[in-house]
Amino acid sequence: MVRYFLFLLALITILVVSIAGLRDYSFLPHKTKRPPIEIFPDMVRQDKVKAQAPSDFYADGRGARAHVAGTVPVGYTAPQACSQPSSGCATMGSPYDVVVFSGKEDYANTGKTGTNWGNGLPFSATMATLERGRERYQIQCAVCHGATGAGNGIASKYGLVGVANLQQQRIRDMSDGEIYNTIVNGKNTMLGYGSVIQLSDRWAIVAYIRALQRSQNATINDVPSAERDALTGTNAPSATNAPAKP
Repeated sequence: MVRYFLFLLALITILVVSIAGLRDYSFLPHKTKRPPIEIFPDMVRQDKVKAQAPSDFYADGRGARAHVAGTVPVGYTAPQACSQPSSGCATMGSPYDVVVFSGKEDYANTGKTGTNWGNGLPFSATMATLERGRERYQIQCAVCHGATGAGNGIASKYGLVGVANLQQQRIRDMSDGEIYNTIVNGKNTMLGYGSVIQLSDRWAIVAYIRALQRSQNATINDVPSAERDALTGTNAPSATNAPAKP
């Protein structure tokens, strides 16, 4: 009885393996173009479009689709509003200036002067620049680095480790160009944000980071002279040179 049971079990095993396990006809002397019987295809073949491959799903037969109208390449500057339509900046009915792509190898795009990291912003910073940098920092950076840059953002409360403290001396000594490059390309466990932060906003964030560093490590010498004198009492009249009473 056991012999018949083992024989039947072996026969069923061979049958199951033959149907479910053999997924092509390569073992045959003459291959066939007919698709094999697949009980468990395991996502080997899917309804998807592979790169540079045609597709019957679209009417034009192309798998690769054209970019959406108005798409701006990653890392390039978006068009600005046309301030003087009479100058010919509005073309093809568009209310925007002709797009002049950045993506050059200059300091503004790379953070480098020659082969070295540079310092300073590639444009004059204003309070509007810092405000823009604060806004972008709060959206993209504060979740990890924290509101003051101390590396204590909300992500660190949920197990994220290795977040850089922007207040440490190592990053204070880091050049502006290297900080810009870190924003664009990332560093260590930090991913790059070049695809989601435009060029001018990256430099605005660099300016705001410098402001954060100054705010947490300011000295009396950082206060403007007029306010500093008022705080220290330098201009207060002393007893020796006070005006005489009538």
